[in-house]
Amino acid sequence: MIEVNGMAHVILTVSDWEKSRKFYAELMPFLGMKKVYDGNNFLYHVGGRTAIGIQRCSEPYANERFVQNRIGLHHLCLRARSREDVDKVAEKLEAMGAFIDRGPVEGGWAPGYYY
Repeated sequence: MIEVNGMAHVILTVSDWEKSRKFYAELMPFLGMKKVYDGNNFLYHVGGRTAIGIQRCSEPYANERFVQNRIGLHHLCLRARSREDVDKVAEKLEAMGAFIDRGPVEGGWAPGYYY
């Protein structure tokens, strides 16, 4: 048996490249993540012992949209250091015009869990 040492990265494939690139290019630095690559339909930020990349989807999938309960990624959850940080991210997302499904609210899964 081994013990994993966190998540190295997650890559999100997006259908609306220009909109997604603009969104993540603004949000990731706000989360303390440093841009390390931006080109060839790929954007990659590193910080907090992990990385998040976005890439343009293949042309046959350009009209597809994300469906949370379909096979594949359900959601991505990043750990914040405080409830205040969660609130700051929510404020930033609202200022960016992002859709927030719910929250930030305290969840019952673990003490101090907010979504």
